[in-house]
Amino acid sequence: MAEIAVAFLLEKLASFLQNEAELLQEIPEGLEYIKDELQSLKAILRVADLAGRSNQEHKVWVQQVREIAYDTEDILDEYKLDLVDDNRDMIDAFLHHVCCFTKNLKAQHRIASKLNAIKSRISNVSAKRPNFDNHGTYEQGPGSIVATVNPWMDRRGDALLLDSVDLVGIDKSKEQLIDWLVVRNTGRKVVSVVGMGGSGKTTLAKQVYDNAKVKKHFAVHVWITISQPFKIEELLRNMVRQLYDASRQPVPRGIDDMDPSLLKMTIKGFLQQRRYLIVLDDVWDMNEWEMLDHALANNGRGSCVLLTTRNAEVASTSCAESEDKVFKVEPLSPDESWTLFCKKCFRKDSCPAELERHSRLILEKCEGLPLAIVAISGVLARKGRTVAEWEMVYRGLGAEMEDNGRLINFKEVLLLSFNDLPYHLKSCFLYLSLFPGNHLIENMRLIRLWIAEGFVETKEGKTQEEVAEDYLSELLNRSMIQIAGTANDGRIKTCRIHDLLREIIISNARDQNFVSIAKEQNVTWSDKVRRLAIHNALANAQQHMNASHLRSLFVFDSGDPVPCSPTDTLIPSSCRLLKVLDLRAAPIQTFPEEISNLRLLRYLSLRDTDIKTIPSSIRKLQDLETLDLKHSQVSELPIEILKLHRLRHLLVYRYEFTSYSRFHSKYGFQALPGIGALQSLQKLCFMDVNHDNTLIMELGKLVQLRRLGIINLRKEDGNRLCSSIEKLINLRALSIVSLVKEEFMDLQSLSSPPPVLQRLYLYGRLEKLPDWIPGLQSLAVIYLKWSRLPNDALKSLQKLPNLVHLELLQAVEGDTLRFEAGGFKGLKQLGIDKFEGLKCIEVEEGAMPRLEKLSIQRCKLLERAPLGIEYLTNLKVLEFFDMPEDSIMTLGPDANIPEVYYTYWRNGEWEVYCIERPGEKEMGSFINHDTLHSRFK
Repeated sequence: MAEIAVAFLLEKLASFLQNEAELLQEIPEGLEYIKDELQSLKAILRVADLAGRSNQEHKVWVQQVREIAYDTEDILDEYKLDLVDDNRDMIDAFLHHVCCFTKNLKAQHRIASKLNAIKSRISNVSAKRPNFDNHGTYEQGPGSIVATVNPWMDRRGDALLLDSVDLVGIDKSKEQLIDWLVVRNTGRKVVSVVGMGGSGKTTLAKQVYDNAKVKKHFAVHVWITISQPFKIEELLRNMVRQLYDASRQPVPRGIDDMDPSLLKMTIKGFLQQRRYLIVLDDVWDMNEWEMLDHALANNGRGSCVLLTTRNAEVASTSCAESEDKVFKVEPLSPDESWTLFCKKCFRKDSCPAELERHSRLILEKCEGLPLAIVAISGVLARKGRTVAEWEMVYRGLGAEMEDNGRLINFKEVLLLSFNDLPYHLKSCFLYLSLFPGNHLIENMRLIRLWIAEGFVETKEGKTQEEVAEDYLSELLNRSMIQIAGTANDGRIKTCRIHDLLREIIISNARDQNFVSIAKEQNVTWSDKVRRLAIHNALANAQQHMNASHLRSLFVFDSGDPVPCSPTDTLIPSSCRLLKVLDLRAAPIQTFPEEISNLRLLRYLSLRDTDIKTIPSSIRKLQDLETLDLKHSQVSELPIEILKLHRLRHLLVYRYEFTSYSRFHSKYGFQALPGIGALQSLQKLCFMDVNHDNTLIMELGKLVQLRRLGIINLRKEDGNRLCSSIEKLINLRALSIVSLVKEEFMDLQSLSSPPPVLQRLYLYGRLEKLPDWIPGLQSLAVIYLKWSRLPNDALKSLQKLPNLVHLELLQAVEGDTLRFEAGGFKGLKQLGIDKFEGLKCIEVEEGAMPRLEKLSIQRCKLLERAPLGIEYLTNLKVLEFFDMPEDSIMTLGPDANIPEVYYTYWRNGEWEVYCIERPGEKEMGSFINHDTLHSRFK
């Protein structure tokens, strides 16, 4: 995989030569030589890398090329760093010029000397390049191993349907497991699902877990993934949190200080009076099961534990007291394998006759493992449909499978999928190895990191963020990553990588010095590592660190505050080439001054830290693109922030919740005069406009903005704000919060709203609904809070074609809220909150035909459940929050809704009823406030 480093360097060299040529004098000739030589070597690197798995000489040669690429990249970055002007504030212009000239000469001398050494090394390597031509494994042309991958077509739809597409041959297995779980029994039942990695254990268990019949049968159901390495305290704390969240009860205080025994007692006490289902996914050995067994109460209420494992002994032993309810996941049959293969490889088409033989031969090698079939079919789907192409894939795959054991075979199938990626996607994919196992990776975080690393190319007509979204879509379509969560408008919110595949890329990334992961104290790593992720090993990490080549540093789950100085621990003194520094949730309270010396830094996250102020020295970070201070204590920024002209994402806000109201107060940062100077900004949240008319007009200069959030708007500021917003033609999301709830917002003068606006959040009084809103054809999400509009105001919204989520808090006056036939045809989620005079909700037949979730909250005068609710045939969840208790009995038997919840505030706690049958109620438990915020905010 030296191809990654070389290809990345070639792009960087091209840019460097173009932008810095006038300063380099004699140096470009040396760089051009290196560039040309690497270009010629790049053509055979992929084949040489594959050959290096069985040939040590080839492996060493590939490593040498990679190190040359890395060292050349270091030289370029060091040169740029040397040219940073530390004397920009000098008053004497002549002395300033002399200092810069002298510094430049020294830098040129250094780079020339280092490049001469690189030229010598690359000449050596070029003379020893392997020759594959005589063996028929390397030749230029459309059928060669190194041929350019055919352009792919956007198949986002396939990725979004991945789960349903992959469910082949699962129905009978699912029904069997459901029957085992819901059959009444007196004691606790343990059901084990056993099979090898990639056989579909987790997929099958998840289908059973999500089944409506199963959810209805159990009062509490949670999913626990057994992470590796196994840490009993962390697992038990996670189980406590999930159990209390699932039952809508506040998590007990002090669980972080409980020892395992007390945590087990807490779990057992909680489960004692409930019929529960707990899934333990991926239990590796008996010790793990035995440490959990006694915490899972045998309460005589028909509770169940569903366990997945690769270990047959774990499966049989855990079920010894449950009539040996062990379900062995069998490989897919040949017919089922063929069905899955064709779905993934040919979509709706059938397999061409000339390819059927090779397709079936490849399927035989997959041995009925669903994940292997998905991976290899994803590779073949992007190959040319010729026998020669498929013959090559078959030969390469077959050799590996014949020489290795079954588990290795499976890994090689997944690795082949990785090898088929273009180099820029290889970099992006290897980057995922930085994140801990089972970590849900935020989509936008990943995109910003890819950009900061330089992985994302520039394309005409697209922002780099949009190009990076294309990269993410391609990885999804290739089944390399999985969607973990979506936003309320369908956007991908989080993703994850399969554990087995992650283990493969961790190994590869480590071998390439691309990434190193510190999981334990006193860990060591290569001196030339480029990216370092510290997982639970913060305290002793720095003393072992040679960081002179480091480009990225992450800290995950740092735990308790470290005993030494946080800055000494977090930021090694030698990491002057750092471009990414992610200290999210690190145990720091003050801004580490060492950060200001990281002149090449592009990405800085201090999210979820206790930092309160940002120093003026941040002006030195001239390359900074992302500054993430979300959920820190920062409320003011220094004026020097305006010197960071490359800043693209400025996130400075936090929420503070109150226990009873459940609603948050939003805090941003004091506005900066001259904010219009940051013309590269794409996201600006949340800025206090501070009653400054000039500042509000400045917003109109930020024409690249995709998301804008402002707070404390006055009525008299409305016209100026509308004038600025009209200039923000790229805006996708707009959030406006008034000075106080009763402050009117005047937004009527916005005659030309941003044409691609998708999400609109208006918090404040409105005399009428702005006329421009119903014309926003792309609008998918609307939040209206405290607007107190006339009774018929919502009629103008009902024809919006793409509206999927509507949230209303004190939004409309009147005693009746009517949803007319044919209105809100695409709406999937509706929230109605604190309509103080509302007595009746009417739903006409044909209104909101796609609605899936309806939440009605704090409408104290509401006399009954919505009239016509039986017309909402797609409704899956109905929630009544803090409503009159009489409304419980008004939900008739015609309302066939899978999940119905009633929640009340009683005696200082939330009390929840989950309705299993119309007219009946089963008391649940108390709701966790954080869960409420995420559900209803």
